[in-house]
Amino acid sequence: MTTAISISPDQKEELLKFLKKNRTADLAMIYLHYLQEKFKLKPVLFPRDKIIFQSVEDLIKKLEEEGKLWRETEIVIQFGQQSVNEETKKIYICPFTGKVFGDNTCPNPQDAIYDWVSKCPENTERVGGLPAKRFFVSEDPEVIKNYITPRKASAKKVVFSSAITGKLFNSKAAVIDSFKKNYIKPLSLYEVQNQNKYEIDGKFLEFIQKHLSDEKITQFVEALSTYPEFDPYLKKWVEE
Repeated sequence: MTTAISISPDQKEELLKFLKKNRTADLAMIYLHYLQEKFKLKPVLFPRDKIIFQSVEDLIKKLEEEGKLWRETEIVIQFGQQSVNEETKKIYICPFTGKVFGDNTCPNPQDAIYDWVSKCPENTERVGGLPAKRFFVSEDPEVIKNYITPRKASAKKVVFSSAITGKLFNSKAAVIDSFKKNYIKPLSLYEVQNQNKYEIDGKFLEFIQKHLSDEKITQFVEALSTYPEFDPYLKKWVEE
């Protein structure tokens, strides 16, 4: 008898491998495993909405269409604070590197310069075996002016925020990657079919109903029966 379902030698070996690993498997379990392998199904649960999807791609597509995965936003990036500006009246200068601290840009410029020169990698001078804490001080406006550098203007940048957590990411791809790692749960087709806690997405439910008919299962059994290796299992399932 010709059947609508055929099982290739490779599929046969995969099914036998599954049965040896799952010795208590019944007909429903092996058939669902067959479907999952044949159609490369990778069901996922989205716990927040309590919905199971046929694949993470289907879930992401739906969330993106509904604007529930990421949002585009704009942030302002401020570049580094000036060490010396037009309001600076006194500066403290490292003689080894030229590092400078201003009296109005650093809370404690004298303490800062002491700390800097004592750890400065270019300070090879020693006093009593310890790094010298020598530095320069100037209140001359002309000297101070030499250390004023124009501050780079702030910039605006488009980034993406997770609609779930609000956290910012540099790209949509990064949002999606974080979502895949933290907010979905992979399931087997057998787990999907043997639960009633979660809703199944309409597209996925239609697929399951199409392939779980009595006719399809009968055709699957007929396909298995063409291989003697399945005889012990078929006999057991018939008895059950």
